[in-house]
Amino acid sequence: MTIHREGYKSIAICTLVFGAINFAVFYFFSATLPLLCWVIFLLTLFLLLFIISFFRIPNRALTLSETQLIAPADGKVVVIEETVDPEYFKDKRLQVSIFMSPANVHVNRNPIGGEVVYNQYHKGKYLVAWDPKSSTENERHSVVLRKNGKEVLVKQIAGALAKRIINYLQTGQQVRQGEELGFIKFGSRVDLLLPPGTKVHVQLNEVVKGGVTVIADW
Repeated sequence: MTIHREGYKSIAICTLVFGAINFAVFYFFSATLPLLCWVIFLLTLFLLLFIISFFRIPNRALTLSETQLIAPADGKVVVIEETVDPEYFKDKRLQVSIFMSPANVHVNRNPIGGEVVYNQYHKGKYLVAWDPKSSTENERHSVVLRKNGKEVLVKQIAGALAKRIINYLQTGQQVRQGEELGFIKFGSRVDLLLPPGTKVHVQLNEVVKGGVTVIADW
C-alpha cells in the first residue's frame, strides 16, 4: 500500500495539528488529568490514522480488457437505470452509479482506454451523494472517453462532505484503462453513462473495486 500524492499536504497538516494538540494537553494537564490526556491522544491518533487511510492506494492487480468496462471507483452500486443525459449525449443512456463512503479508496480510474473527447467541470450544490438530483445539481466533473466509435461518460460528483474534485485528464489525451482519472476527497459518487442495451454485470448494492470489478461488456 502507498499514499496518494493528493494526501501529502493534508497528512502533513494533520500530523502537525496532532502533535501540537497533544504537546499542549500533556504539558498543561498530564500531572492533574492524565486520563484525559490519554483519551485525547487516542482520539486524535484515530483521526490521524483515518486521514492517512483515506489517501491509501492498495496494491491490487488491475483488470485489463478490450471488451469490458471496469469500475472507475471503489464503493457500492446505488443506481442501475435508464436515464436521459442533458449534458453531452442529449438522449437516453444507461446509468450506473457507485457511491463512495469516506472509508473507501478514493482514487478514480479510467473504465476503458481511449481518447478523451469531452472534459467539463460544473459548479453546483453539495447534496448528499445518494440523492438522485446530485447527478445534475451537485459540483461535478464530466469526461467522455471514446474507443472504437463508442463513448462512455464518467462523472465525478461531489457530496455533502466531498468538496474537492480533482481530474487529471485533458481533451484529446489518449488514456489507458485502469490509469488514474482523478480523485475525490472525503466521499462522493461516480456515475457512468453507457450506451442503451449495454450488458451490465453488477447488481444494486454490490460492492465493487476500482480498476478491478467488471461493470459491463463494452
